Amino acid sequence: MADAKVIPFGEEPRSKRKSKRVGRARTNQPPVPLAPVPPQRDEPAGTAERAEPAGAPREPDGGWDRKLANGLSFLRRRVTGEYEVDDFGYDQELTDQVLMSALRPFYEKYFRVEVKGIENIPEKGAALIVSNHSGTVAVDGLMLQMAIHDQHPANRNVRMLAADLVFMLPVVNELARKFGHTLACVEDAQKLLERGELVGVMPEGFKGVGKPFSERYKLQRFGRGGFVSTALRAGAPIVPCSIVGAEEIYPMVGNAKTLARLLGIPYFPLTPTFPWLGPLGMVPLPTKWTIQFGEPIPTDGYSPEAADDPMVMFNLTDQVRETIQHTLYKLLVQRRSVFF
Repeated sequence: MADAKVIPFGEEPRSKRKSKRVGRARTNQPPVPLAPVPPQRDEPAGTAERAEPAGAPREPDGGWDRKLANGLSFLRRRVTGEYEVDDFGYDQELTDQVLMSALRPFYEKYFRVEVKGIENIPEKGAALIVSNHSGTVAVDGLMLQMAIHDQHPANRNVRMLAADLVFMLPVVNELARKFGHTLACVEDAQKLLERGELVGVMPEGFKGVGKPFSERYKLQRFGRGGFVSTALRAGAPIVPCSIVGAEEIYPMVGNAKTLARLLGIPYFPLTPTFPWLGPLGMVPLPTKWTIQFGEPIPTDGYSPEAADDPMVMFNLTDQVRETIQHTLYKLLVQRRSVFF
């Protein structure tokens, strides 16, 4: 298309211009000089295809008819059961088209998540992403999943390991399974890593997500290093991840322990807005988030017996924990404000 001859708007065909020049010659009248035509610049391929006549209506990308057709096709597959779910309950189509779309406004507009070091996550193959955990309500795991899916060049999905309480709640259980989450146990994590999946774990557990606001950004104990043993057996690299911004969405200033025991939950948070403002107090504060992925820590160089060596597991666990803690402090120093 770059070699096509472009005829300026309003220019007459060559045959008519020739007849006019002949008519002027016969009447011995000097020809009227034409205005100089500016030289045509070389345009990249496809430019002429994008050119449209003035006033011509332009159809938006995708078009509403195509979006409607895709939506109806999605509903048809849902009704007829023509969709795939793996043995863990992960529904990729529902996750990409519905669940991710529902979370994206919170990710992009509300928390305005900034992602750093996404290149440290491999484009393919297994990896174990280890992150800090905070926020009173476990929103950070969802934002971590959104960050990798939307920012990674391969749009990879991370399979988060969740506590058993998540799978005891009626509605949350189904949504977590559809989202690709699974129980935080060695067997499930090992199986996913052997498949070449990205697996996400937050070793602090409830001790991290339910810690008081006065201890924000101070990592709790990382358990007994089970995640390191799993990575060693699979030969998967460990990618440290640090999340800043989640600590302030629900500042936990108190814990109603008696009420928590009656409800069978690890803690019952008291924040400046909940439960004093009722349902309005459950709205998270619009903090500014930063998620940074550190350099991968390789595990394929260890011997098979290293997964059962307490000293190796302790050293790797301490290395991952110190990397995350140091990065948290670094991000906090760089942060201008909690909300900007």
